[in-house]
Amino acid sequence: ALLSGCAQQVLAPAINEATIRLLTRHGVEVVVAQGAGCCGALNHHMGEEASALALARRNIDAWTAEIERDGLDAVVINASGCGTTVKDYGFMLRDDPAYAERAARIAGLTRDISELMVGLGLRPATRDTDLVVAYHAACSLQHGQRITTAPKQLLAQAGFTVKEAPEGHLCCGSAGTYNLLQPEIASTLRDRKVANLASTAPDLIAAGNIGCITQIASGTGIPVVHTVELLDWATGGPPPAGLPA
Repeated sequence: ALLSGCAQQVLAPAINEATIRLLTRHGVEVVVAQGAGCCGALNHHMGEEASALALARRNIDAWTAEIERDGLDAVVINASGCGTTVKDYGFMLRDDPAYAERAARIAGLTRDISELMVGLGLRPATRDTDLVVAYHAACSLQHGQRITTAPKQLLAQAGFTVKEAPEGHLCCGSAGTYNLLQPEIASTLRDRKVANLASTAPDLIAAGNIGCITQIASGTGIPVVHTVELLDWATGGPPPAGLPA
């Protein structure tokens, strides 16, 4: 089951489209569960616990219905900010007698798209992808989910030359709603991140979180795309918008 998300559907719907193509090409049946929507991350960040838990329960209901109907092998997330929250559903609802068990089950099924693709095994690239990619590790992916090697491994397997920027452990300034609530500090972080990424002389920048992609793109002319868009392109999909000719 793919979480289609909320902000990403508006800002960059091509990411979900690329995810579905990539998974289908690798033999995965993808469903978007009726009733699933926003993961509740932004509400949760701002301390709006009641609304965050209501959104979590709605998603748990939707995915549980899919489990009971045809079964699910995974809940797939392609926005790492969302993935960190969904993986935390079991903890968030640990004291809810009606949802604790189901929340823990959903959390246990949740995978970042890079995790799932490493497990499936990426098909050989079908086109020459000899581009230099500066990889940005989203905080929610590298610190929150402890996923550090999978995206870089997949990009290298797809034929890209992967560069790691200096100070890769630092935030780009997006951080959920931080860039809205603290724009001055967020912009300073963004400029530092952009300078570090640009120092690798890349053709493009790849990241696994829509917040990071939007934040970094606002400070550079280098194309910024989702990792999954590059994997889709390398294995037979269309090129991401904005790639250099």
